[in-house]
Amino acid sequence: MASGLLKFFLPKDRVFYTLFENASANLETLGAKLVQLVNEPDYNKRAALVKEMEDLEHQNDLLTHNIFIELGKNFITPFDREDIHSLASALDDIADYIYASGKKINFYKIDPTTDSGIQKTADSIQQAVLAVKSAVVELRNLKNTQKIVECVIKINSIENTADEIFDLSIEKLFDSNADAKELIKKREIYQTLETVTDKCEDAGNVIESIVVKYA
Repeated sequence: MASGLLKFFLPKDRVFYTLFENASANLETLGAKLVQLVNEPDYNKRAALVKEMEDLEHQNDLLTHNIFIELGKNFITPFDREDIHSLASALDDIADYIYASGKKINFYKIDPTTDSGIQKTADSIQQAVLAVKSAVVELRNLKNTQKIVECVIKINSIENTADEIFDLSIEKLFDSNADAKELIKKREIYQTLETVTDKCEDAGNVIESIVVKYA
């Protein structure tokens, strides 16, 4: 009877880990699509990539929704409910801003292949989401905390690099002969791209908090 009761309260098939891993795998694909997009000079081919990114972003919305549903269903969770909620929200934000970045590039009809700031930030985003994914995968058993810490440090370092790229890109933009419309469009794209790395840092901070509490 006691063992049956315990089984009832244990999280069903460690579902949270699977949902987080699926979400972070989606982010890896989104990051790769963004890099592909910023190296594609053809508007229509970029538009097709934006559509693929939209589908991936919708998948992450669904995964986030499922995580929140599981929070309501499971009495016992693998770590704090607040941390689960925060990590799910952070991963969802990353997906939202990667998709928004790709969408804005085509919406404003900017050719990203002529802008090194856009391309460098997209590369930084790809590195950051890979580090987020590596850290998320390690949460399942928390045996390799050193790897998680290294991933979090890497995410923070990438975010700092993205800040520097943003500052240099803005400086270069204001020094150029770009008209007011071009200036506004590019500045908004730079800001949206840089926000992705901020959201990756948010996810890293939540993961670090989990490690401190449970490792």
